[in-house]
Amino acid sequence: MKGLLLAGGYGTRLRPLTFTGNKHMIPVANRPILFYGLDHLRSAGIREVGLVLGPVHEGIQEAVGEGRAFGLDVTYVHQGTPKGLAHAVACAREFLGNEPFVMYLGDNLLQEGVGGFVRAYETSRPDAVIGATPVADPRQYGVVELAGDRIVSIEEKPRNPKSDLALVGVYLFTPSIFEVIDGLTPSARNELEITEAIWGLVQRQRPVTVQRVSGWWKDTGLPADLLEANERVLASLRPDRLVNQGEVRPGAVLRGPVGIGPGSVVDSGAEIEGPAVLGENVRVGAGTRIGPGTAIGSGSVLEGCAVRRSILLERVHVEGPVRLRDSILGRDVSVRCARATERDTELIVGDSARIAL
Repeated sequence: MKGLLLAGGYGTRLRPLTFTGNKHMIPVANRPILFYGLDHLRSAGIREVGLVLGPVHEGIQEAVGEGRAFGLDVTYVHQGTPKGLAHAVACAREFLGNEPFVMYLGDNLLQEGVGGFVRAYETSRPDAVIGATPVADPRQYGVVELAGDRIVSIEEKPRNPKSDLALVGVYLFTPSIFEVIDGLTPSARNELEITEAIWGLVQRQRPVTVQRVSGWWKDTGLPADLLEANERVLASLRPDRLVNQGEVRPGAVLRGPVGIGPGSVVDSGAEIEGPAVLGENVRVGAGTRIGPGTAIGSGSVLEGCAVRRSILLERVHVEGPVRLRDSILGRDVSVRCARATERDTELIVGDSARIAL
């Protein structure tokens, strides 16, 4: 069985943010989102992975390489202009050959990984296994309607959903999916939709299994989703991922699980409450408070501020008595605050912003 991980075909913009490079490389708990997908594929016993790249893929090949650091053999598939998820599968046809494969959207995070999909396939050998879970607003997703275990309908982002079961960003297919994709025509979005391909299998009376996802799942396409994913991942990290490799000076206070990278310094009078993680060469100055659910990127400097449930990318500088909460700061952002604020401040800004409060 092979893996197919989609990344680099969906632009650089995480509305309303703009980052240098590809959004799949935005860190969650100081680790690119894409890396979690690679880990999940390996944990499911998959060793050969095709990484589908669109026109925006800066930094991915440099970071992943041949996949050896992940215990994988990675082959790169260039999609060119993205024309839908089914089109991405078609582009990888030569790599996939005649083997079944797990398809994983690179900006998704699943608590339980993809092992359940592989086990469901090995149990009954269907032509496809699709993941589904109830969501509050299914209009933003592909939606599957069931009658018992039987699929009644599948629609992509319907205005009037027939159920609350959203398709998560993981699928397992056999090569039979290609004969359906070959007959697809572009949708109203001018894309070859993977939902239409799945529905084509159903219409051909091919067995399709719906795998209910019981753990949490996040599509990290919006800032609120990214913050929630960061908080959930930090809370679930193993103790060996949250260790102190830096310097915590006398008078500094650490409570709960806190990871501190090499070269980082926490000054006397600073407080950090976990779960939280600091990258390499981070400086946490006196009077700074870092709260739970926070990830601080390498090379950042925090002086006299408070940061809680936030993501700071690399080389961020926050100075003064600002209280940041539910914030995302891109690379090389500078925030300077002249006087204390009575309420928390929420900032969602892309790379290289300069903010004075």
